[in-house]
Amino acid sequence: MTDTLTIGVLLFEDVEELDVVGPWEVLGFWASHIASSPVRLLAVGPDADAVVVCSKGLRLVADCGTNTAPPLDVLVHPGGNGTRTLARDEGHLHWLRGLHERGTVLASVCTGSLVLAAAGLLAGRPATTHHHYLDKLTKLDGTIDVRTRDRYVDDGDIVSSAGVSAGIDMALHLVARFGGAEASEATRTGIQYETPAEKGA
Repeated sequence: MTDTLTIGVLLFEDVEELDVVGPWEVLGFWASHIASSPVRLLAVGPDADAVVVCSKGLRLVADCGTNTAPPLDVLVHPGGNGTRTLARDEGHLHWLRGLHERGTVLASVCTGSLVLAAAGLLAGRPATTHHHYLDKLTKLDGTIDVRTRDRYVDDGDIVSSAGVSAGIDMALHLVARFGGAEASEATRTGIQYETPAEKGA
């Protein structure tokens, strides 16, 4: 790894739009306007220049492919209907296991955590997902400590967030983790985002 923090945001067919562009906006604003050291943000797709169609029709273009991406410090793994295919794709699961072994922080949004669970990476760990899929996460691996009320869960080298918009909260947390609380607050103010009040708080 270099002094540059390299963050990949995964693209795949039928990915949920806000799962991608919410964290991208947060991390990109931080990288462009706030960060005190270099941050490189990359869209990682099946191949370089691959065009993926998101769940509601938005088309996005990858900067690099999973096999050509540079070493990643962080990978944001979004959710969406396309995760159903990825959770059964042994090549994709092997790639995630390899990233994890090399020290990449894996940060899932929404049903992206189901793919991490399918790869065996959430065994015995706390995690969350979209509220409609909490039971499925439990069924995938009964050893997972499923957090039903958390917007995001940071367990060191794996971070997971709840549904869709919770990816923004998780991304702001990643900014705080890698750039400090002041940078996260400056980013939140810059994108004019109000953090939702936690239920039951």
